[in-house]
Amino acid sequence: MTGDPVVEPASTDRGAERRDRLAGLLQDAREGRREAMNLIVADLTPLLWQAVRRQGLSRQAAEDAIQTTWLTLLRNLHSISAPHALIEWLLTTARREAWRVKAAGRDDELMGQDVFEEMPDADSLPEELLLQDERRRTLWNAVARLSQPCRDLMRLVAFVHRPHYDAVAASLGMPKGSIGPTRGRCLAKLRRLLAEDSGWMAP
Repeated sequence: MTGDPVVEPASTDRGAERRDRLAGLLQDAREGRREAMNLIVADLTPLLWQAVRRQGLSRQAAEDAIQTTWLTLLRNLHSISAPHALIEWLLTTARREAWRVKAAGRDDELMGQDVFEEMPDADSLPEELLLQDERRRTLWNAVARLSQPCRDLMRLVAFVHRPHYDAVAASLGMPKGSIGPTRGRCLAKLRRLLAEDSGWMAP
């Protein structure tokens, strides 16, 4: 008696499509297309945050590790021999940087009970991480469709705990008084984009 044929889940196809798209973006970035790198960053930063914060780093130390990871990618942009393995390359780089930061004694804050409480185990396979990352990816794909000022502001608000408006104004080069209204308009636009995306509404 033979068993039923194995049917691959649709998520497998989505994972392959994502890898193809990222490999294409990597090639575009190599050719000097800045927007391609912005899309890579928007797509994979949430996933890298899961990997880095899972190592127990503070928010500030995690920010440093992620920034170093992206700088490392820029330095090695033309030497990555397997573009379709970009996700694994970045995850490995981010985890190594997180370990280096901890070994150097730069982390002084234990990870608290926050939105990362239900993150997967550190030994999870990349495919498992990708499945859990689907909703976050939908969010950041929507962020990538915003204007450049909105993208910069949303990323700063998302990854810096309670940023001071003086620091935000200095970082983004915008008047302090315009930050609140701009943030409101950007969030309203982001909500509209997410409402139009069936992936965001999926359980």
